[in-house]
Amino acid sequence: MSLNPTIARVTDRIRARSESTRGRYLEGVAKAVSHGPVRAHLSCGNQAHAYAAMGAAKPDLVAAKVPNLGIVTAYNDMLSAHQPYERYPDLIREAAARAGVTVQVAGGVPAMCDGVTQGQPGMELSLFSRDVIALAAGVALSHNCFDAAVYLGVCDKIVPGLIMAAATFGHIPAVFVPAGPMPSGIPNDEKSKVRNAFAEGRATREELMAAEMASYHGPGTCTFYGTANTNQMLMEVMGLHLPGASFVNPGTPLRDALTTAAVERAAAITALGNDFRPAGEILDERAYVNGIVGLMATGGSTNLVLHMPAMARASGVILDLQDFADLSEAVPLMAKVYPNGLADVNHFHAAGGLQFLIAELLDAGLLHPDAKTVAGDGLVAYRQEPVLESGRLAWRDGPKSSLNDKILRPAREPFAASGGLKQLTGNLGRGVIKVSAVAPERHVIEAPARIFHSQDAVKAAFKAGEFTSDTVVVVRFQGPQANGMPELHSLTPTLSVLQDRGLKVALVTDGRMSGASGKVPAAIHVAPEAACGGPLARLRDGDIVRLDAVAGTLTVLAADFDSRAPVTADLSGNEHGIGRELFAAFRRNVGSADTGAALVV
Repeated sequence: MSLNPTIARVTDRIRARSESTRGRYLEGVAKAVSHGPVRAHLSCGNQAHAYAAMGAAKPDLVAAKVPNLGIVTAYNDMLSAHQPYERYPDLIREAAARAGVTVQVAGGVPAMCDGVTQGQPGMELSLFSRDVIALAAGVALSHNCFDAAVYLGVCDKIVPGLIMAAATFGHIPAVFVPAGPMPSGIPNDEKSKVRNAFAEGRATREELMAAEMASYHGPGTCTFYGTANTNQMLMEVMGLHLPGASFVNPGTPLRDALTTAAVERAAAITALGNDFRPAGEILDERAYVNGIVGLMATGGSTNLVLHMPAMARASGVILDLQDFADLSEAVPLMAKVYPNGLADVNHFHAAGGLQFLIAELLDAGLLHPDAKTVAGDGLVAYRQEPVLESGRLAWRDGPKSSLNDKILRPAREPFAASGGLKQLTGNLGRGVIKVSAVAPERHVIEAPARIFHSQDAVKAAFKAGEFTSDTVVVVRFQGPQANGMPELHSLTPTLSVLQDRGLKVALVTDGRMSGASGKVPAAIHVAPEAACGGPLARLRDGDIVRLDAVAGTLTVLAADFDSRAPVTADLSGNEHGIGRELFAAFRRNVGSADTGAALVV
């Protein structure tokens, strides 16, 4: 199948836009590669420090004739998704010894849990943690002792931050090793019902706690299709995981076998071997287009619309919101995973998962088949799924048909003709909306605005019974410069209840929602943000706001709008407590949401 014309056109546009930045980036990669294996350039004193604790591996490290792998780990046991990584260094060391290579833990990176910080002050550090992760991984690899890097990370900001680092150290190969999703708990829709009931006062806190604990109940990623699991899809479609690695549960023999295989593959693709695959060559415009296609086909997290431009910029590739919008129109929605459906990611995997989806997208001409990956040239290997045969890892052809068409469908018979992500532009700025879970009759909302400067104020107004008619809820001063652009996911139950009562309701914000955003129309990431004097700062209570996801517009219908002076907000409450004072420089210097809200790229 020839490449879809829209995929080709958008890729060519990105390539042309990125010509100078990508060219400079590749020159830097080539210069670093030309220096040869890095340890050869360290002094004897440098190397003595680096190998002092390595025991029997010291002779191999000094000789520099076998690859030395560096582990960058996001392990902590605060995140269920990252708790399995506690034992990975030992697994990796054992696999490296069998493969005849050496390995060192290069360093750790922070990993915060958005589930813990939702609606809390700590969420104001969440987005900035991505750039901190990139910096921390950069420090880990700065010792310049490694022929390839093995990255251990799963969740929301961790994978994007690690990709930014992998691209920066693009002269060495990068293999990402997932930990997998936790087994399924109570159905996500049941959990959502309890949350909504609690918001209305019809459920006790004890009932809410029981539902939450039954949903988030063990090691592994949360099972809904939020940012963490979208990250895993992305790493596979972009060719940085081994085929079929994303959604195998933790603590299983197959999971351990895939981790061992990842180590073996990392060792095989260094400059010391015959199949050198530096990360900078993999992370080109084809990889990012393939990633966006996967995002649209699966109805993935809106957070990746924020992260991918920052990730791509680290490898010299410049993405624009129009690229996401155009690709969304060309790519069918093939998966229904909560919050876009009732199934969780384990059900998606059992129905055929990424191997069926990738094969279908390839056959439909919707993916670049020739993209370079850690597994080889082209995506053909990603049609295959891993299995254990007599205790040994093998790959076989993935399913030829969906095993549950309520969860996963072929490209020719999708749930929707497009991916469900829309760019919104108008006199209120530029943002995005995800409509894959929004009922068609709610794709256009026109109603009076009610202005808030915090999500707590919205919830207080709800509890006071102030929402009695159609409303566009505007929560401004939530952008990266204002307070770090926290997710406003804790508003989801409140807005869902209003919608269930029959009101037409929408959210407009310069903040984020999350991968868990669902059935309520939400214009998010609106830029320029209010704290920069953006249009949202000129809105007033009662202004008629029109959110039109069909036409792709976000407008206020007020004749005097352009002549109004923007309001300011007292942001001093965002500056202190729970570590926020440490991030003042980030708030002052962060980029705009439509370019990735980044500081370090």
